[in-house]
Amino acid sequence: MDRVHAFFRRWRDHGLAREFHHRLRRRVREQAGREPEPSAGVIDSQTVKADAVVGHDSRRFDGGKLINGRKRHAVVDTLGLLLAVMVTSTDIGDRVAGQVLLTRVAAAHHGLSLVWADGGYTGSLVEYSLADLALVLAIVKRSDDMRGFVVLPKWWIVERFFAHLIRSRRLVRDFERSTSSAEAMVYWSVTMLMSRRLVRPRPSRA
Repeated sequence: MDRVHAFFRRWRDHGLAREFHHRLRRRVREQAGREPEPSAGVIDSQTVKADAVVGHDSRRFDGGKLINGRKRHAVVDTLGLLLAVMVTSTDIGDRVAGQVLLTRVAAAHHGLSLVWADGGYTGSLVEYSLADLALVLAIVKRSDDMRGFVVLPKWWIVERFFAHLIRSRRLVRDFERSTSSAEAMVYWSVTMLMSRRLVRPRPSRA
């Protein structure tokens, strides 16, 4: 077990898990008939409970969702494939985390020109994205007549992504002492998902 964890730390610290994931994502996009690099994406966050091993320096109580834990901030493409993830305590707002995450995504994916976001990303982040990143941050808002839980346009893409994460037993809650390990676990979970997708038999054409 110690040897397995040593390999995990090595891959995490050298960014190998992230790099391996990115190469697989390009393969999945090409298999789906898309360009290797995306032009549009969706950003959102997911609050998860933190296990007792998570230190108080990286966990907080989310008063809105009544969860003591961490947040997973993620940008996915229009196929629901992960472009970048960042794990923070729950007191880090979506706009603050979004600025860091969108800066990383724009630097890594030069063809990305449009990202959809909900009302939590309004304000100066919209102007920053356009002026500094040449990225249109399109805010999808709820209309006044919407009541209860409503999936906004494009939102099923990122909600499905978060649902896939919760299906991974390791990601039902956050068990990692460091946020870097938590991010690496997300990349590994999505890597396994994409691997199964790549080897799945494709329907033959008549």
